[in-house]
Amino acid sequence: MSLGNLYEWKRGDHLISTDSSLLDVDLVSSYLSNESYWARGIPRETVARSLGGSVVFGLYQKMHQIGFARVISDLATIAYLGDVFVLEPHRGQGLSKWLMESVLSHPQLQGLRRWILATRDAHELYQRYGFASLVSPEKFMELHDPGVYGLGVEAMGSRTKR
Repeated sequence: MSLGNLYEWKRGDHLISTDSSLLDVDLVSSYLSNESYWARGIPRETVARSLGGSVVFGLYQKMHQIGFARVISDLATIAYLGDVFVLEPHRGQGLSKWLMESVLSHPQLQGLRRWILATRDAHELYQRYGFASLVSPEKFMELHDPGVYGLGVEAMGSRTKR
């Protein structure tokens, strides 16, 4: 997503940047496909395509990527936070908190009516930043296909004919 301006936050030898050209797409893809519970098996091509439609936040130590988050947004009313991770050897240093602070302070993600995310096990982290369970979950719906990464392109098109 072309935002026009790139943003950076620095802390010691760590950097958070929205510059997509710095991203180690192989690292992000490998983590999501092999380590995450939410995107297991996601093809690299799908990850690369998703980056193009997102505001990306790479977390680096001495310019080696060690974490990531992305936001899908219209930059006016709503944002979905997803694919947040810090590599295991770098956890416990407050980096996920700093990553969240950077995401939420991004100048072009201010004044949004709603932020949403889905998590199985990081509620405590997100609650620090104001996230809470849905007030009216009955209003929200989803079209969820957990096996989509195992489908061929021709099979995916059949989902629209329900």
